Amino acid sequence: MFHPSTERLIDYWRDRKGDAPAPSRADINPGDFTDLLPQVFIAGREKLGRVPFRLAGGFLNDLHARDLRGEDLLSLWALSHRLEVKSSLEIARRRCQPVVVTADIRAQGVPSVGMEVLFAPLRGVNGETDRFLGLYQPIAMTARLEGRPAYELGVRQIQPLGLGNQQGARLRLATLNGRRIA
Repeated sequence: MFHPSTERLIDYWRDRKGDAPAPSRADINPGDFTDLLPQVFIAGREKLGRVPFRLAGGFLNDLHARDLRGEDLLSLWALSHRLEVKSSLEIARRRCQPVVVTADIRAQGVPSVGMEVLFAPLRGVNGETDRFLGLYQPIAMTARLEGRPAYELGVRQIQPLGLGNQQGARLRLATLNGRRIA
């Protein structure tokens, strides 16, 4: 199970897509989730391996200490994880299925902070799935970063939301003392 805000945006995406493979960008109304807008982004796929931010909420810009518009979102990930993230996004785009990356926010001199990053495919004006509605959802206190900018994101786990999940089932994760047990 994901953070309630992540679940909420996944449910919104599912509701907006209806019987289509994925909702179109025009189906998304930011007024429907105004409280999440600082954490929301839209990224477009220009070509394989290039996914620039089209829009990025204030939380993202503050976290990375710069305006992210136009920047390739893959460049924010640790070099050793970029191929894994890129491959997951391509699969999500082709299958029209959201994916959630559980990640570490890394900043100099402080412990990393956990975060869920949602990527939900969207169709553009030509009907092609060529963008993502996304969400940065911290799952730990970002105050631990002490105001230091994130220099990279590291992958803990990538969870594609398959067909079973699109029909209402939820992913479940059980932990004991911080260790995954199921």
